Amino acid sequence: MASISAAELSKHQSKESCWLVIYGKVYDVTAFLNEHPGGAKILLRAAGRDSTPDFESVHNQDVLSELPRSACIGTIEPGALEKLGSNRNTTQEISHDDPKKEYPPLSTIVNVDDFEVIAKKYLSPTGWAYYASAADDEYSKQENRRIFRKIKLRPRVLRNVEVVDTTTTILGHKCALPIYISPTGLGKYAHPGAECTLARAAGKEGLAQCVPTSPSMSLEAIYGARLSKEQPIFQQLYVNRDRAKATALIKRAVKLGATALFVTVDSPVLGKREQDDRLKGETASNHTGIAKIASSGILNAALTWDDLKWIRALTDVPIVLKGVQSVEDVLLAHKAGVQGIVLSNHGGRSQDTAQAPMITLLEIRKYAPWLIGGKMQIFVDGGIRRGTDILKALALGANAVGVGRSFLYSMTGGYGEAGAQKLVDILRTELHSNMALAGATKIDEIVPEMVNAKRLDTEIFDSPKL
Repeated sequence: MASISAAELSKHQSKESCWLVIYGKVYDVTAFLNEHPGGAKILLRAAGRDSTPDFESVHNQDVLSELPRSACIGTIEPGALEKLGSNRNTTQEISHDDPKKEYPPLSTIVNVDDFEVIAKKYLSPTGWAYYASAADDEYSKQENRRIFRKIKLRPRVLRNVEVVDTTTTILGHKCALPIYISPTGLGKYAHPGAECTLARAAGKEGLAQCVPTSPSMSLEAIYGARLSKEQPIFQQLYVNRDRAKATALIKRAVKLGATALFVTVDSPVLGKREQDDRLKGETASNHTGIAKIASSGILNAALTWDDLKWIRALTDVPIVLKGVQSVEDVLLAHKAGVQGIVLSNHGGRSQDTAQAPMITLLEIRKYAPWLIGGKMQIFVDGGIRRGTDILKALALGANAVGVGRSFLYSMTGGYGEAGAQKLVDILRTELHSNMALAGATKIDEIVPEMVNAKRLDTEIFDSPKL
């Protein structure tokens, strides 16, 4: 293998010829520029330098296996890196568990929000800005949680609730809880194992997991981290404008074992995430905002309902639309024959003041009640932090809920897999006890009469008739 000098490397920093140094090896990524999920700019900023710190901040080493062998053209000449220095302007470095720091023992964490408090102290500024940010004034992010507090429970008493069963079926797969792990990008900011860590935790806890389109680990590693091939795993799909690339991802995921495709439809363009933008200003660097980097190249503003037809032609696995935000689109999804929908406003990260998913669920109850309990399953994500939140969503017609940010937070502070399992245990305990308190011993006994959502009527239905 050729030994490449600093002088030679520095000549290759353009779209015509882009070379990077990663772990001491030199890669020619020119042909990969337009395929990189983060866009060409992120690679060009790292060109002609040691880009290992930037690579490690969002990827695991096994991702390099996705490049063709011919991309590795040599090793960097001894001493050359000292001359070049490291490129640290593209992203901020990630700082995983510091052995000198003492993090609270898991036994002291009593609710889901405790993980967020610890994560804010532990994560790098870039990691926190990416995970915690939402669009504009972040009203939708706040509303997702507030709406649950406005819905009140109506418990039934004098029922035998000695034995409570929380198992359910999600897209044909039996799960221990009506919870699945939502797809969340850049998991490596939280933990080196990222999505692989969540796959193992999901297997041990009997949950389904949805893998993001652009994970920190390779798809092969994530799917391979499952405890068994029967463990349900879904694949998120941002439909690439290049159908050949979208087709390749779908076929790759299905071959690896994906049991459903979650097509993200609520982000044709990137929302304005000001925490990310403020970080750019504070660092006074070339940093463009990690959200923009992560989403570059995967958003598709030309995606329409017609595109579902060719996706269906590629595979028989269930198709779920992730990010439906109105009852009108719920009806169109049903007409399109999809197997599921996720009521979601992207955690408030796309369009601020977009209504909370629970309001969309109430719209369905009022205007299309025949869809509740039908063949098309209904999921809710955004703002789920308590067992009571899950109970309320199920009572109003959801089949299950997705939890995203909280799983990322649960892995930080060096907690990893144990943290994710602790999170599941907290939600399981809360759901179990609140089902008993409400008078339900199994999921199908959670009924609308167990909640009172009348306080929301004026907020929802004073709008023009739908």
